[in-house]
Amino acid sequence: MFCKHSNEGYKEVLPGIMMKTIVYGDKTLMTEFLLQKGNHLPSHEHIHEQTGYMVSGKILLTIGDETYEVTAGDSWNIPSNIPHEAQVIEDSVAIEVFSPRRDEYLD
Repeated sequence: MFCKHSNEGYKEVLPGIMMKTIVYGDKTLMTEFLLQKGNHLPSHEHIHEQTGYMVSGKILLTIGDETYEVTAGDSWNIPSNIPHEAQVIEDSVAIEVFSPRRDEYLD
């Protein structure tokens, strides 16, 4: 699978949080998140391991009991079934990969 960059195809998953699936395979799925300053991604957990990279912006990311100030160029990994949440400090763009593939993120 190959995907050319496009500004179309984003879905609002929560107020101020837009997401689109970029590419996926049998075992992984890559997403792009657009996060607007001042919004909050509430604490949640899922079976998917989640690895991310901050393209631009700034968030406070809590993974389990640890909170990290995440800025452009930083990366993270969230193990399966670990609670996590984010507070968006600046408009941000993040890329995340999920395994196993999140079928609910497919169109």
